[in-house]
Amino acid sequence: MNQTENHQQDAIRVALVDDQQLVRSGLAMLINSQPDLTVVAEASNGRDAVASPAVRGADVVLMDIRMPQMDGIAATRALLPAEHDAGPSGTADTAPPAGGTEPDGPRVVVLTTFDLDEYALEAIEAGASGFLLKDAPPEELLAAVRTVHRGDAVIAPSTTRRLLDHMAPTLRRENAADQRWQRESAAVESLTPREREVLGLMARGDSNQEIAAGLFLSEATVKTHVGRVLAKLGARDRVQAVVTAYRTGIAQP
Repeated sequence: MNQTENHQQDAIRVALVDDQQLVRSGLAMLINSQPDLTVVAEASNGRDAVASPAVRGADVVLMDIRMPQMDGIAATRALLPAEHDAGPSGTADTAPPAGGTEPDGPRVVVLTTFDLDEYALEAIEAGASGFLLKDAPPEELLAAVRTVHRGDAVIAPSTTRRLLDHMAPTLRRENAADQRWQRESAAVESLTPREREVLGLMARGDSNQEIAAGLFLSEATVKTHVGRVLAKLGARDRVQAVVTAYRTGIAQP
């Protein structure tokens, strides 16, 4: 096996879903220029993406929100396992890895033009691991792909948090009588005081290292707490846990 084949085998597999060929070509050139990343699939709309085994088999999908035939929200929901919407179980005997439960589908990062795009929040609630602005600097996009693949940090924390701050009152008002909200509230109540504290810092956008420094804990201990928070909330990753924190009022704008 030569070096190129080794690179493709070990690299993070990325799929691009956007209705603009020029956007896909630019993203592909950028991603393929990195030794640890490779583009394995492209699709021009959500319907084609959902039907593509290569897209489903990718590690990370960069997904445009607004596309013909099937938009990025519907495509995200279709790509991710159905159990994502089952909600939190409220209990967990063992903690998953610090980044969250091992995903059965790709991790999705949605691409949007506006930082206060309500569609981006819908995509996150559908299971996306975060969103990026289309005009984000190349280094931010590359870092986001790597970060969301690890699952150990909220990507684009400033824009994600700004969106959640903006939508928080609506989230709480609309979900007050919702069964999912009731399950989430019960799951939050099952957290220990320390786990609630960690969740609050996660919602603030702190990394494990920053949480460890702020609480005078080892990073390994913080990873354990984060894992237990994700397990109890039934969260796919940190972004999903943060959405729950905003929906239930743990995090405030």
